[in-house]
Amino acid sequence: MLDAQALKKSYGSLKAVDDISFHVAKGETIGLLGPNGAGKTTTVSIISGLIQPDSGRVLINGTPMRGDSNPIKRQIGLVPQDLALYEELPASANLQLFAALYSMTGSAAAKAIDSALELVGLRDRAKDRVHTFSGGMKRRLNLAAALLHDPQVLLLDEPTVGVDPQSRNAIFDNLETIKGQGKTLIYTTHYMEEAERLCDRVVIVDQGKVVANDTLKGLYRRLPATNILIVDLVDPASLGDPGPIPGVRKTELKGNRLTCWLTDLSTGAPAVLNWLAGKGLGYDSVHTAAPTLEAVFLTLTGRSLRD
Repeated sequence: MLDAQALKKSYGSLKAVDDISFHVAKGETIGLLGPNGAGKTTTVSIISGLIQPDSGRVLINGTPMRGDSNPIKRQIGLVPQDLALYEELPASANLQLFAALYSMTGSAAAKAIDSALELVGLRDRAKDRVHTFSGGMKRRLNLAAALLHDPQVLLLDEPTVGVDPQSRNAIFDNLETIKGQGKTLIYTTHYMEEAERLCDRVVIVDQGKVVANDTLKGLYRRLPATNILIVDLVDPASLGDPGPIPGVRKTELKGNRLTCWLTDLSTGAPAVLNWLAGKGLGYDSVHTAAPTLEAVFLTLTGRSLRD
């Protein structure tokens, strides 16, 4: 449905986007994941046609996107990171404006506005001025504006920035509904839990480059250890240096918590617990943790997603 091919964009000596390529199939949701300044917003701006790349091209359903008036752009909906709303106007008037920009009038516009407000849960606030809305409600209205013309590709640039957990969950419910309608979604974020919840595939970008492009399972397979065992010790002072333990790639002791990175949970966990028993070390609790995108990013780049 969408192909980004060798996109490049520089601002002076800064390479904001440095040869980024990826494709998205119809009905697929991909996450553009990376820290602030990685090039996510610039990439989305190029795809939406707001910024012209220095080189490379974008194809929508096989058709190259060229020029501001290219009709293929009507297949794209954009939810920008900054709110694009008139605060003194009611929600419905904001959507009437966006509908008019897409040459939607009369009953067709009214139907689209009603449907979009229903989807984001704001139908009962249609006549209220936007300045009375919470931050989460404004984000949902921003999403509704992008959906009016029934785009096939929806670009979402960190749409949950600055919202409370309840509003974030509401936005995710909206996006899962849209995904269920067969829309293609490109979702930028530096919150790994959002990508893990919504995305079929994740493109990790750092310093303007793609450093990984895979499913979540594929990304986790890049980790040297695929399971984590966490043991809360009773007396960590007597632990000393664990030394090599079969099946354990790495150990770390912080306070009373011993963290072990394992290649195989079924053999590694008993090995660690037997080793502790042999040392006469007791523990209060034992639990496991799955690998995370944060760990993948740290492995690939040597720094945190939040850096």
